[in-house]
Amino acid sequence: MLCLVVAVSDGDTLTARCNQRGAYAQPVKVRIAAIDAPESRQAFGSRARLNLLKLCAGRTATIQPHETDRYGRTVASVRCGNTDVATAQVRAGLAWVYTPYAKQHPQLVPLQREARASKVGLWSQARPLAPWDYRRRYQRR
Repeated sequence: MLCLVVAVSDGDTLTARCNQRGAYAQPVKVRIAAIDAPESRQAFGSRARLNLLKLCAGRTATIQPHETDRYGRTVASVRCGNTDVATAQVRAGLAWVYTPYAKQHPQLVPLQREARASKVGLWSQARPLAPWDYRRRYQRR
């Protein structure tokens, strides 16, 4: 599906208008498959969002939907131009590989190992906190 990226919420979520019958339809919220970026208030959260903005904002994206998550977002593989967004975020040390959903993206695990060994991005921290642990710890009840 060919889409125009109109907004970036955080390091792993964007909003796009996808081409249907020659016109762009209503905006669709897209969660990038197989990664989990730091939350906005978490260390490297702003940098992850800025990197995704640089990669995709205002650009044409190819979106391959996989499923709809419990929040109604389309979970999809996303390419902005010639760049696979999940690969770019992991390589830059700005997202974790979300292993339960990474089967369709086997290249991500070795890229995360390389980023971690090179202490790139969030891996420069002594003890980086995974976003799922951050949400569990700081989620408002």
